[in-house]
Amino acid sequence: MSNTNIETISVGETILAIIISHRFNDPGVQFFTPDDFSQQVAYMRHQSGKIIAPHTHNLVSRQIHFTQEVLFVRRGKIRVDCYDESKKYIESRVLEEGDVILLAAGGHGFEALEEVEIVEVKQGPFAGDADKVRFDPVDSSDIIIR
Repeated sequence: MSNTNIETISVGETILAIIISHRFNDPGVQFFTPDDFSQQVAYMRHQSGKIIAPHTHNLVSRQIHFTQEVLFVRRGKIRVDCYDESKKYIESRVLEEGDVILLAAGGHGFEALEEVEIVEVKQGPFAGDADKVRFDPVDSSDIIIR
C-alpha cells in the first residue's frame, strides 16, 4: 500500500499481516484487505452529519479454511513476531496504543513490551485444540524489528 501509515508484511505473494498505524486518518472509507480475505478490515472517517444508510447483510455461505485475527491495541506496546507458513521467522514489528493488525497467514507470536490491553476479533466458532499449532519462538538474538 502507498500510505506510510499502512504496512503489509509478505513472503512472496502471501500476505502475513497488515498493520494500520494509529496515525492513519484518511477521509472516507478505506479497505485494506483483498476481496478474497475471510476477514475484511476497513477504516472509516466521516465529517459530522454524514449519513450511512441503514442496511442488513444477506445470508451468504462462506467457507473459511484458516483463522484470520484482527488485534486492536488499546493500551501499551507489544512486539509481534511474524512467521511464514513453514514456521520460519520472518520479522517483527512493535505495535502501540491505537495500532491495528490483521494477522492473515503464517504464524505469529507476541511479547508484551509494556502492560498491554488488546481487543482480538477472529472468525468462530473456536475449534479448541484443533484451532492452532504452537511452536518454539524465535531466539531473541535473531529478532529483526523494522
